[in-house]
Amino acid sequence: MYIPLDHYRILGLPIQATAEQLRQSHRDRALQLPRREYSEGAIAARKQLLDEAYAVLSSPEQRQSYDANFLAKTYDLTPEVAAALNGDSPQSSDRSDAHTPSIEIHDAQLIGALLILQELGEYELVLKLGRPFLTGGSASVRDGRFGDPKIVYADIVLTVALACLELGREQWQQGQYENAAEALETGQQLLLREGLFASLRGEVQSDLLKLRPYRVLELLALPETQVSDRQRGLQLLRSMLQERGGIDGTSADQSGLNVDDFLRFVQQLRSYLTAEEQQELFEAESQRPSAVATYLAVYALLARGFAERQPGLIQRSNLLLQRLGGRQDVNLEQAVCTLLLGQTELASRSLDQSQEYESIAFIREHSQNSPDLLPGLCLYAERWLQEEVFPHFRDLANRRAALKEYFADRQVQEYLETLPPSPVAEEAVVPAVAWRSVAQSSTVGASVAPRSQPAVVLEAEAAQRNLQPHSDEHDSPDTLVEVARARIAARSLAGSERSNGSVATMAAAERVEPTQAGSRARRGDRGRNASRSDSSAERGDGDAGRPARPGSKPSRLLIPLIIFGVVTFGAGVAWALRNWQASTAPIVAEKPLPAISPSVSPSATVAPKPSPAATLTEQTSQELLQSWLAAKAAAMGQKHDIDQLDRVLLEPKLSYWKSQAQLVNRDRSYIVYKHDIVKVSSVDQSKEKPDQAKVVAEVSEMREEYDEAGKLRNSAKDQNLKIRYSLVRQNSGWRIQDWEVLS
Repeated sequence: MYIPLDHYRILGLPIQATAEQLRQSHRDRALQLPRREYSEGAIAARKQLLDEAYAVLSSPEQRQSYDANFLAKTYDLTPEVAAALNGDSPQSSDRSDAHTPSIEIHDAQLIGALLILQELGEYELVLKLGRPFLTGGSASVRDGRFGDPKIVYADIVLTVALACLELGREQWQQGQYENAAEALETGQQLLLREGLFASLRGEVQSDLLKLRPYRVLELLALPETQVSDRQRGLQLLRSMLQERGGIDGTSADQSGLNVDDFLRFVQQLRSYLTAEEQQELFEAESQRPSAVATYLAVYALLARGFAERQPGLIQRSNLLLQRLGGRQDVNLEQAVCTLLLGQTELASRSLDQSQEYESIAFIREHSQNSPDLLPGLCLYAERWLQEEVFPHFRDLANRRAALKEYFADRQVQEYLETLPPSPVAEEAVVPAVAWRSVAQSSTVGASVAPRSQPAVVLEAEAAQRNLQPHSDEHDSPDTLVEVARARIAARSLAGSERSNGSVATMAAAERVEPTQAGSRARRGDRGRNASRSDSSAERGDGDAGRPARPGSKPSRLLIPLIIFGVVTFGAGVAWALRNWQASTAPIVAEKPLPAISPSVSPSATVAPKPSPAATLTEQTSQELLQSWLAAKAAAMGQKHDIDQLDRVLLEPKLSYWKSQAQLVNRDRSYIVYKHDIVKVSSVDQSKEKPDQAKVVAEVSEMREEYDEAGKLRNSAKDQNLKIRYSLVRQNSGWRIQDWEVLS
């Protein structure tokens, strides 16, 4: 039988390879054994193919003849030209497909050929050749011509399952998350059906669980007409929430996301959800109970109620705010709700009780010629809805928030006229015609009334007031929130002003380090052995403050997230979801959800021959590894300089080591590393994918861990570690993507 391979590909070399390269490659490939689950027969068949390829190419006469046929098939040469190259008659040329070099193998070598194809990254070809043996089709191993049927069948199952796993990871790296899930699920179903290779099944399941957040984002980003796919995304999200115990739950869903990461993830996905979808989702989650979900439900109800002219939803939003009112200052939100419900007395009372002095100053400034604060509140509410509420909803992001149109709506007028008086304020509902007058006057005032002070100046003053040293490890929650607010204000002052606090901004800065205040709060919770029940959420949310005027501070929606240390907008570079397990996770795209593209076969692209500048040598490998060890020492040391990691690492290791450095920094500890000189023992640069390489090196490491007082806490030494590094070439430079400790 014929297999679409050639001797050069079997050895991983180009046709121009020298005799020394042939010898070295044959030796390296023979020493690199496949996974331990393969049978001895499969390993022997693979070695036979390697030996046969080397035997042909190491003989000058046989290589000349083979090259002539190889070139004829590759470049579609005529028989006469092939014969001239071969010095033989035209009849001696190969009559097989002229475009696809292939070799004839014995039946017993089938599994060895599939194994080599899998190692070369020809995953789809492995599936095409291997599946017929597993589906009871035309191919069968039962007659024994391929070897012991049970053993050969198990080897084919293993190879096909591995191809599914690697194909899924490759598509994951390319941003094709649903295609990746389909490949992984195919491999998982095969292994479950056959009841084989439990450890490999665990790897596949682990990848599927880590893939879920990406699938959720991809599915929810689809057009609203693709109802079933978007519903599948919502179902995956609900499954994650159930396993975690809610948005701020601490149970494991195996996604690799901690509480802070998951809150960022929820914030990012909101831009793909409509107001109705968010309302249904977060109202249900608020019943766990969850203060964060309650806050998100408030915004969904308020946004939908205003946009769809349904004051009843705003009334429900106000009731949820009353549940939060005993734990935190939500008076400004309540003022907006009661304003939209026509309850002026309650709106004024909420403004009087609010501690948001900057926002109140803005409202007063725009109510200077009025006997009350209603004109300024109307202007504030309109801007707040437009700039901080609507952008978080898929169907409202481009809608205009106009109070005049809201109060002019007949449905709104009828509801407000029939709304019973407030049991607290004993006030009558203001007639709709009066609201039209107020809304109109506020709009006019907005066009002529100057601001007394720029928003950025107010934030700078807030930063000066609040950025004071805190020596007490157990600061009060109020103090922690003030520190978080001040840092946000300082970042806003130092950088360009964020655009409307939209979810797009959240997606671009979702991976910024949590604030130290949030970290302290979490350590305090762990010290008290407090579970993330509603009581713990109440403690956190009770400390959340309110923002300043619209556009001058982060969205008010993000206030509860500050408590969990997740709102630290200070970077414009997008970081994707991180903390994926380093041993199995593929490269994660560090950007918002990319455009969906069809699956691309790994064999569809012909890898170019690497240029001399792209060739990896032992010297350049050693320099890169030394740079990595120096960067690790700097990131984990006293100065916690994590910037150097960007110059030597790629995902998944980059996010992992940044998170480790940040954890050490937040604990006010540090680690001193000392490394012996790296000894590079082998460099294997892929010929099919010249921008990828494997480097094996020996490293000796000594580390000393110090606490915040500079006292030695622990020390350890690892001598002569043998590590295999996976390298990727990007922008004319090599980076470390992953590694594996061999011994």
